[in-house]
Amino acid sequence: MPLTRRATLAVLAGAIGTGLSWRAAGAAAQRKLGLIFPPAGRGVPEEGLALYGESVEFLVEGLGLATMTPEGYEAVIDRIGPAAAKLAERGAEAVVLMGTSLSFYKGEEFNQRLTAGMRAATGLPVTTMSTAVIEGLKAVGGHRVAAATAYNDEVNDRLRRFLGEHRFEVLVTTGLGVERVEDIDSVTQPQLMEFCSDVFRSTTGADALLVSCGGLRTLEILAPLEARCTVPAVSSTPHALRAGMRLLGGSGQVLGYGRLLAGA
Repeated sequence: MPLTRRATLAVLAGAIGTGLSWRAAGAAAQRKLGLIFPPAGRGVPEEGLALYGESVEFLVEGLGLATMTPEGYEAVIDRIGPAAAKLAERGAEAVVLMGTSLSFYKGEEFNQRLTAGMRAATGLPVTTMSTAVIEGLKAVGGHRVAAATAYNDEVNDRLRRFLGEHRFEVLVTTGLGVERVEDIDSVTQPQLMEFCSDVFRSTTGADALLVSCGGLRTLEILAPLEARCTVPAVSSTPHALRAGMRLLGGSGQVLGYGRLLAGA
């Protein structure tokens, strides 16, 4: 099990090359999914390769986000439309804006404006990571949410308000306090497993666990987290990739990675 994105990238470096696209060895990618990542230089997500690599070619554009703060988000917002347009030019058939906080930090109306802007720039089916986690929480029947995040207190407050707009009762929102994007790589999966479990145990009555931040590697810990906490877990990158597959007309279902991806 990979412990950090950095370690996994080192293993995959020879296969991925520049990281801007990937095609499964010996199998032609049938569909092309465009992903806009907040950081610059982010390659194809390892979770995407694990989940859908045999059937999808991932196309990636980055925005150059430096910090997970409102000021950092403001600095890259105007780059989203052009990045989406570039993905469409490269052949993407659908586009997902990755980076949860980038789309929720100004609320649902702003999230919808971002979505409309990408759609106008591409003429394609599009969605955001924030929309994907909201859809995921609804799909698993979540109402009372415990949220474990990478963020500082200000961004956590904005997440709480965003979830409230969607009528979720947020029982606790606790973050790791990460602001610099590159610091996400220092969070290992064992550390994240314990942190998320502690956040869930810090309250009572939660019927869903949200792990928010596209920079956290969560795919392999989803099923163990659900077993430990006995509630469904929804997380940013795996479930945004699921949403992207659904934009392409697929089910997005893959067994072994928690209830939502299994279609339960």
